[in-house]
Amino acid sequence: MEDLVVVGAGPYGLSVAAHAAAHGLRPRTFGRSMESWHAMPSGMFLKSEPWASHLSDPAGAYGLDAYAASRGVRAEHGVPLPVDLFAAYGDWFARQAVPALDERLISSVAPAAGGFKLRTEDGEKLRARTVALAVGVLPFLEIPGPLRGLPRRYVTHSSHHGGLDGFAGRDVTVVGAGQAALETAALLVERGAAAVRIVARADRLRWNTLPAPLDRGRLSSLRAPHTGLGRGWRNKLYADAPGIFRRLPAGTRQRIFGSALGPAGAWWLRERFAAVGDVRLRQRIASAEVAGDGRLRLDVTGPEGTTVLETDHVIAATGFVPSLDRAGVLSPALRGALRRVGPGGAPAVGALFESSWPGLFLAGLLTAPSYGPSMRFVLGAEYTAGRLVKGVRQRLRSGAGSGAVGRPRTGGKAPVPV
Repeated sequence: MEDLVVVGAGPYGLSVAAHAAAHGLRPRTFGRSMESWHAMPSGMFLKSEPWASHLSDPAGAYGLDAYAASRGVRAEHGVPLPVDLFAAYGDWFARQAVPALDERLISSVAPAAGGFKLRTEDGEKLRARTVALAVGVLPFLEIPGPLRGLPRRYVTHSSHHGGLDGFAGRDVTVVGAGQAALETAALLVERGAAAVRIVARADRLRWNTLPAPLDRGRLSSLRAPHTGLGRGWRNKLYADAPGIFRRLPAGTRQRIFGSALGPAGAWWLRERFAAVGDVRLRQRIASAEVAGDGRLRLDVTGPEGTTVLETDHVIAATGFVPSLDRAGVLSPALRGALRRVGPGGAPAVGALFESSWPGLFLAGLLTAPSYGPSMRFVLGAEYTAGRLVKGVRQRLRSGAGSGAVGRPRTGGKAPVPV
């Protein structure tokens, strides 16, 4: 029986494993190191500042700056870093701070006497007293309803693409107005796509501004402090105090989760994006079908009515939805027993990141409706990892694994007391 199994090896899973190892828990960590980051197209850059993109170990010895220095790369404020360098940093972090990473995937997690039973993708069975679920964002990708069910030949999500060279000479429509959409469109032009257009519900494209210097005077810093999520006191709350966010009224949390840090492009992308000449705002795809000539026919609706658009391929850069229904690694019985919050059906998460099922801890995007926008970014890994491992240690000390199959907590209170 393992004390802790960490499911996932992205920034959150690796950070949790590093903290657990430092506290002597000997976690078993499963997942392909930085899988979604390695899958991104070459030529992409981090939108977050390097100082807000560290994975977390208790001693702070394995930050992004330390890795960049070992590679002779500048990791400085206002200097965007390549995504492939960040993915390599995560692999390096795993080698330094995470004992015995097992790159097999976990295919199922289910309740069992004394904890949980897990199965690997190749059929090995495991038992664990506690589980930390840190599966990243890929299980939660969102594709607009009219495009769902169409073959991957015609419709993909932006996170499906490790390269875009295969679209050279083709007509591609990108849906969305955030960084993923705008950067994908720019890269498609640079890779030789015959035509590239943006279709977005937004009324305008929004661009982040060139970051102000870190040292810019006391008055300016007081008016709009720097945070890992951008400048301003509201962003400071999201970045530095997720625990306070969790105590806000449910309706307030839902409203903020749905509106804070909305779609915007990075300042360094704007000049490159100018090559994308076809931008259709205040538009949405109402229906889609494969036409007789093998192309996609889209009915696109906007303020002036519906128009017909034909394209070879649609890339949906439409984000991710943290719904428990998409966490297929959890058994149906376990998913069904968990208490949920918000209209999207995200799991309720307590003060130390424990779900309403004792011993099941959550990290990353699934916790964003409870803990706020920082959990959508690498920045949130530092806040999460130490507290989650503290919760695991408390759960183990309380005798998890000593009795029958666990039962979920019920009622209106958070599962772990503040």
